[in-house]
Amino acid sequence: MSQRVAIIGAGPAGLIAAEKLAGEGFAVDVYERMPSVARKFLMAGRGGLNLTHSEPLDTFLQRYGAAREWLEPSICAFPPSELAAWCEGLGQKTFTGSSGRVFPKSMKASPLLRAWLARLDGLGVTIHTRHEWRGFDDAGRLLVSGPEDVERAIEAAAVILALGGASWPRLGSRGEWTGWLAERGVEITPFAPANAGFNAGWSDVFKARFAGQPLKAANFTHQGRMMRGEAMITAYGIEGGAIYALSASLRAAIEAEGRAELVFDLAPDIAGDALAARLASARPGQSLANTLRKQARLSPLAASLLREAGEVPREPEKLAARIKAVPLSLTGMQGLERAISSAGGIARSAVDGNFMLKTMPGVFAAGEMLDWEAPTGGYLLQASFATGIAAARGVTEWFDGMKA
Repeated sequence: MSQRVAIIGAGPAGLIAAEKLAGEGFAVDVYERMPSVARKFLMAGRGGLNLTHSEPLDTFLQRYGAAREWLEPSICAFPPSELAAWCEGLGQKTFTGSSGRVFPKSMKASPLLRAWLARLDGLGVTIHTRHEWRGFDDAGRLLVSGPEDVERAIEAAAVILALGGASWPRLGSRGEWTGWLAERGVEITPFAPANAGFNAGWSDVFKARFAGQPLKAANFTHQGRMMRGEAMITAYGIEGGAIYALSASLRAAIEAEGRAELVFDLAPDIAGDALAARLASARPGQSLANTLRKQARLSPLAASLLREAGEVPREPEKLAARIKAVPLSLTGMQGLERAISSAGGIARSAVDGNFMLKTMPGVFAAGEMLDWEAPTGGYLLQASFATGIAAARGVTEWFDGMKA
């Protein structure tokens, strides 16, 4: 008789763990609280499903910051090339964009998910939607409530928890599981938003004119770390991929000091002295607005950002220096309900090398439940898949160890 494994959560980490275990002959049941599976995965694919990134692996791993050492074995065992190959094995060809990001050619999550669910069905995986995990009974068994709201204990030889973090709670990840695990001695790091926007005190005039417009081709720097990319001006402040990549340090600065200073280089493709020479070539009497447009080649948005930072100098060297380093004070971060992902969750110290909870033998965790964070660009999905596979491998090794 096959050993039965229960997986809580039908996102990428849970589903890939189910695929791995079912392929090795385990009987697998997946329990999902929502009416359908992988809702966050589908939402992530609405603007083009960014599966992973094609940059060199060492560079790729640096994106995980302090969690690199923890995640590296899992990602090296299932690297970006393997994730792309897995996608193509489901009949979804991939391509690499100009930014190095890897996408399915369809650009959508839904065709990939349909093919994936068909594969899981063929492997005998049973998915129970509208089944909510509600903690443990006195014997340590999972308590699950089905559509009838009747709570029952689940008999399983091993468990993988893959409930996600606490961002986008309307899609099912609400993080209430932290209390049930903490009661059993599992160390939990409080959740915090990651990959979210930051608050800035725009003037009413600037906000009315530019909210919803992108700031293109700029460099963004915080505490010596620079990111090249785009950002989006919003009514509350600023968001976007380049901002998300700096979100961990920006969040930490705000928590420690109440504010963080983000510096823009609005002319990243020209050196400061060359820019000053170009500014000095303006016709005598030319207005500042025309100088910024003609000599500095700034967009109306970029020129207005200069004014938001205070009085704009007219002397060419000083003006060039300001354009190359426009300060913006950020006073807060958008909450978990608006964050793409979350920091926090199950602490590294709470799991062993196979992601098994040290205080709960036979219970494993994967995906965004674990305390790591990464920027957008394929890094979130890659680590979710990789830790799901690692947890499944951990289940197999745990059973093998018990047989020995």
